[in-house]
Amino acid sequence: MGRALLKVKGGKLVKVQLTRGKGEIQKIKITGDFFLHPEEAIDALEQALIGKPLKEEDMLQVIKNVIREKNVTLLGVSPEDFVKCILMACDRNG
Repeated sequence: MGRALLKVKGGKLVKVQLTRGKGEIQKIKITGDFFLHPEEAIDALEQALIGKPLKEEDMLQVIKNVIREKNVTLLGVSPEDFVKCILMACDRNG
């Protein structure tokens, strides 16, 4: 399982734990001290990423789509921050 911790501009933390297989996400958990509303949207975000290729542009599009579809408000973190932390977790034996 790959794990990563990213301190983003402004001091918020994003934590990612993931399992990958054949270039895609098999399991993922995203936590941290950022604000996301509605809070249950994080579950939708994680589910949307499962099975997706570990490619920066693909993951960014998935995250942006979920944010738009679920009318999510993010404070202290950006979709790009999530992608950066996911890629860091992959580099750490994900």
